[in-house]
Amino acid sequence: MRIDKNIIELFVAVADAGSFRLAADRLGVTRSAVSQAMGRLEDHLGISLVSRTTRSFSLTEAGRRFYADVAPAIGALNAAAEQIGDKAGPPSGLLRLAVSSIAERFISGPLLASFMQTYPAIELDVTITDDTFDIVAEHYDAGVRLGEVIAQDMIAVPVSGDQRQLAFAAPRYLEAHGAPAHPRDLIHHACIGWRPAPLAAPYRWEFTEAGRDFNVEVKPSLTTNDMSLMIRTACAGGGITFGMEETFQPYVARGELVPLLESFSAPFAGFYLYFPRRRNLAPKLRALIDHARRGP
Repeated sequence: MRIDKNIIELFVAVADAGSFRLAADRLGVTRSAVSQAMGRLEDHLGISLVSRTTRSFSLTEAGRRFYADVAPAIGALNAAAEQIGDKAGPPSGLLRLAVSSIAERFISGPLLASFMQTYPAIELDVTITDDTFDIVAEHYDAGVRLGEVIAQDMIAVPVSGDQRQLAFAAPRYLEAHGAPAHPRDLIHHACIGWRPAPLAAPYRWEFTEAGRDFNVEVKPSLTTNDMSLMIRTACAGGGITFGMEETFQPYVARGELVPLLESFSAPFAGFYLYFPRRRNLAPKLRALIDHARRGP
């Protein structure tokens, strides 16, 4: 039983978008055309693939099974076609990335700016997020995370050196309140903490002593999911904050912040560009991998 590949690709687009309207917008066709094509596909298969009302949309059980079977095949076909087509010209197309907010070297500007200048035919779509999710299921081409949180079935390419997390405070805060001599002293200081999401607990500050890792559950006077707010508040003397050394380095270099408790901070593996194993790696992703390895 032969089915037009274009209709299957349309079904995958509808399933990915979760809406006939959004799929139509992304494909540049009318909603009526999408609805009619879906109707032809369901008639051809003899089974309903989607369940929708004016307010809701979902795949049926058969639709979910069909999507699980055909989506990887459509992705592989498109990647193979893209790879062949790009052999005659520079890498091109949309490259979707999910990047950690603390991957400083990757998102600081120079690396991405130089990549855009080198590959003007590639369109970057970068989502800054610290949420943990499956980049394949969410249709990202790749992600950038700390190596320790990347699934083992992914291919991971280092895009930074080893990292350290340190505590920092402004000179004016230290003049008024003194500096902690040990991480346990932090409970007596005003702290500026970070959390990944509104309902998540504040991040515990991690340290190492005599080869043993431990964490301190500080009670932040200010908690936020925005690193720039943490830094601005610390620079203004609002308290002690904590984060990646390279993120705070410019402020240390200008004398706005001072690193604290450095002897209790050990290096660990840094950030990796990661992506699923594929037989045919898209040229646009290969270009990013090579560029990240070279640096800006």
